[in-house]
Amino acid sequence: MVFFNILRASALILVFSFFTFNTAWADIYRYVDKNGVWHFTNVNTDKRYRIFAKSRRKNSTKFLTDYSDIIRQASRRFNVDPHFIRAIVKVESAFDHRAVSSAGAKGLMQLMPETADEMKVKDPFNPEENIFGGTRYLSLLLRRFNNDKVLALAAYNAGPEAVESYKGVPPFPETRAFVKKVMEYYKTYNSRAR
Repeated sequence: MVFFNILRASALILVFSFFTFNTAWADIYRYVDKNGVWHFTNVNTDKRYRIFAKSRRKNSTKFLTDYSDIIRQASRRFNVDPHFIRAIVKVESAFDHRAVSSAGAKGLMQLMPETADEMKVKDPFNPEENIFGGTRYLSLLLRRFNNDKVLALAAYNAGPEAVESYKGVPPFPETRAFVKKVMEYYKTYNSRAR
């Protein structure tokens, strides 16, 4: 038992020393299984994992700068307003390309696995793939809903079938909050560009 406690302490020291000297580190999650074995990951894909070490985050302005070229390219390719893309990324992931939702959506534009597959996104944590895939999907939704941004956003969040079934924004609190937040950021980004 003493040996295992020493081993655990050594592992903790190793993990903390690695992350203390590395400036570009990710959140680390861990859980202890029924045998007392510690499991670590930087991608929280299992509800048993809890935060173990928190990464230092860049601010939104830095992320905007980092991803602005990708957003601009995706905007041109799929004919979607770049401020609209930025607003979605802000609300979906706060510009964290490693974000994972409790429902399993991943990356900057929070693509569900099925959507990522449909949009040919192999690595949803790759910012370029995620933004291009998310923008392509958004462009299809805009086309489907006659360029109505509010309906396209509702479809992005709740699914296009739900929007068609309710003949408008579904009465889901999460969807309504999502649409409202994105439109607020969209207006803010548009006004800054003038």
